Amino acid sequence: MTAARGRTTGAGASGEDRQAIERFLEMLTAQAGAAANTLAAYRRDLALASEALDGGLAQADAAALGRLADGWSALASASVARKASALRRFFAFLVEEGARPDDPSPALPRPATRRALPRTLSHADVDRLFAAIAERLARDPVITTDLRLAALIELLYGSGLRASELVSLPRNAIHPDRPFLILRGKGGKERLVPLSDRARAAVAAWRAHVASDRAFLFPSGTTHLSRVRLFQLVRALAAEAGIPPDRISPHVLRHAFATHLLEGGADLRALQTMLGHADIATTEIYTHVDSRRLVELVNERHPLVDALRHRD
Repeated sequence: MTAARGRTTGAGASGEDRQAIERFLEMLTAQAGAAANTLAAYRRDLALASEALDGGLAQADAAALGRLADGWSALASASVARKASALRRFFAFLVEEGARPDDPSPALPRPATRRALPRTLSHADVDRLFAAIAERLARDPVITTDLRLAALIELLYGSGLRASELVSLPRNAIHPDRPFLILRGKGGKERLVPLSDRARAAVAAWRAHVASDRAFLFPSGTTHLSRVRLFQLVRALAAEAGIPPDRISPHVLRHAFATHLLEGGADLRALQTMLGHADIATTEIYTHVDSRRLVELVNERHPLVDALRHRD
């Protein structure tokens, strides 16, 4: 069974549509290396469209797609854009495969979507998190749950790992004498992730308590720590540090990693590589937080400012 066939395509879809959708998903898996969540989202949107169209999806014309889009009027722009994008890619695949001679997808809407700015943390917030961990370890430096928490937070903020990447790290993925980690992220793509001396030290202290026969660095039961449990640990630490728990999550720590690197002068392309973004437009969203620094830079360094100072 391929990754694309993890679930049954919509029960209301026609046989022709089910087969076309499965071929499309298999293509995304084989050629684009699409992640499981991406495949599930495409499957859901295509199946719903198939069920909504009397004549089926694979053979739908522009008029049918227009009527389908009319039914999306109550949805948010981002949802409409996602559904339309899935259909456009599906019809492009059918045309490329020779399953139909035309592409009716221009009839679909292209709503303007505004990407939400990522939540992040201040440097002071991050300092409070690490201070709370330090207080725990000062009280008792061998409590294994605290050692694990220290390693988790160091890797989330220090390297910008995704939650799913972090919890599934192999036990020996991080070497004490290697300041980087080769990580296989979304779509099976490998990238180089930097590791600070602090992070490597925290991991070494924690790994000493992980049995050598365990497959994962952060084991739990027969597998690894879940993303839900990681989320709970991060929020509990935030409350302890005096930060409202609803302001923080593992992903917010990843955002803080990116934001603070940019504030420190990091190159956008280098940051894109470290975060594993396929499109630099995704990375550029972090530049909004640097606006204060940019204003200060203009006020301090712009040649006209120097000219005004000399005139005064």
